[in-house]
Amino acid sequence: MELQKAQERVDNWIKEHGVRYFNELTNMAQLTEEVGEVARIIARRYGEQSEKESDKNKDLGEELADVLFVTLCLANQTGVDLQDAFDKKLDLKTKRDHDRHHNNEKLK
Repeated sequence: MELQKAQERVDNWIKEHGVRYFNELTNMAQLTEEVGEVARIIARRYGEQSEKESDKNKDLGEELADVLFVTLCLANQTGVDLQDAFDKKLDLKTKRDHDRHHNNEKLK
């Protein structure tokens, strides 16, 4: 799915089920909370921390989707076309980082 279509789907969901967008500061706090939940799973499942019993059933994909949902909300309410922004960023990274990573001894 294109990001623009995802933004439209989130906007439609907000209109049908969410009444209105939370304000930008609330959504930023919510995004931070969701990223923290992703970090907790990664740290305990793939990192050196032991996983608590209550964390074992947490779905990493669901938590990443929460991050994406709030990011799409923020983009919508601030007028950002994420497809355009993503395409520009990928182009920039491609030009800037192509040789950088191939020449990184730490990655070999």
